Amino acid sequence: MTRTSTDKAHGSFLSRPGVRRLIPFAVITAIALIFIFENSASVEIRLLIPIVTMPLWGALLIAWALGMLACLFTLRRRPNRHSRRAD
Repeated sequence: MTRTSTDKAHGSFLSRPGVRRLIPFAVITAIALIFIFENSASVEIRLLIPIVTMPLWGALLIAWALGMLACLFTLRRRPNRHSRRAD
């Protein structure tokens, strides 16, 4: 039996490349968020000059969000760098 184009359209959801790339991201994000919200003690954080007292989960969440932004900027710039051809 041969597969037709309608068979491919009804393939497994997990077999799609975009979904396979999203699964590790979702797992790591879930583990990071569990870790962040389990740490609820207040801590003193030095921000160059001022000292701020805040819950540890808030500091971890800010660090995680900044890391996600850095990742997005890195992934967004990568295809442009390789699209140039050497002539």
